Amino acid sequence: MEQKKILITGASGFIGSAAIDKALELGYETWAGIRASSNKVYLQDERIKFIDLNYGDKKKLKEQLQDFTDKNGRFDYIVHSAGITKALHKAEFDRVNYEQVRNFVDALVETDAVPDLFVFMSTLGAVGAGDEIKYTPLSCDCTPNPNTAYGKSKLKAENYLKKLPGFPYVILRPTGVYGPRDKDYLILMRAVKNGINVGAGFRKQILTFIYVGDLVRVIFNCIEKNTHRKEYFVADGDVYTDSEFNTIVQQALQKKRVFRVNVPLWLLKPAAFISERISGLLGKATAFNTDKYKIMKQRNWSCDTTPLQHDLDFRPGYRLKEGVEATVKWYRERGWL
Repeated sequence: MEQKKILITGASGFIGSAAIDKALELGYETWAGIRASSNKVYLQDERIKFIDLNYGDKKKLKEQLQDFTDKNGRFDYIVHSAGITKALHKAEFDRVNYEQVRNFVDALVETDAVPDLFVFMSTLGAVGAGDEIKYTPLSCDCTPNPNTAYGKSKLKAENYLKKLPGFPYVILRPTGVYGPRDKDYLILMRAVKNGINVGAGFRKQILTFIYVGDLVRVIFNCIEKNTHRKEYFVADGDVYTDSEFNTIVQQALQKKRVFRVNVPLWLLKPAAFISERISGLLGKATAFNTDKYKIMKQRNWSCDTTPLQHDLDFRPGYRLKEGVEATVKWYRERGWL
């Protein structure tokens, strides 16, 4: 039986590298889409093939795809997880997360290289803030209204995919993704290890999560079930308050005493603005900016995962407690904690 070819873009990243591991495990001819300058620390398996596609120049991109298909045939599946979550200038979000996606899918169409499935990694933030009164979960039939530059750029890419007649996409909108290799939640865990539990604001905040291994399983479930032109929120199905989440982290770290600090939103807002201005002066993007403030301010991150369960028969392999414990163990083994 001929080995199916899969391209995973953003392969050096947290989610991309986990998808590479799963593709190899399942026996795919696995192509890692990375820049020449990308760190290959998690891409050491000798079976991995590499390709550096120029998403910013559609003409060159078409030439690359044509040359590839002439020599190897088209990719059977593409998982597009490349993108940026922070930027020095907000226009960068549109350039990378929307315009380069548009270039990519246009080039695939124009070179007759459209795969059997194109999995687009979006974000729950593409929908925007949810109901913060009754805390009703976000659903896929609600009208998206993102309030961050990151979320808006992802929604533009989603809408472009939907406008292409017959294009075989699946859009995944994961909530907070955590697990081995992630560095975002590591910051919070280090704070808890040091005895500090920081919260944003004083009103109840509902959070949702997905372990990276479970997110990757969803990707390959979509491929195996030949799912087309669908969009899914990806979460483990449980909801937690920020306090409950921090308690789980505290228990996993076996930290008995932690000092809780709730920072008022009115203080966070100017702090985020100042941080963003300083990063602009220094010429280096920062994770704590006005977009991040809007994310921290949002009180309801619950979402309806019923379609995911119904269409893909998805059940999480890791609930939050088990997932955090596995993540902490991985961090400790590598000296990150």
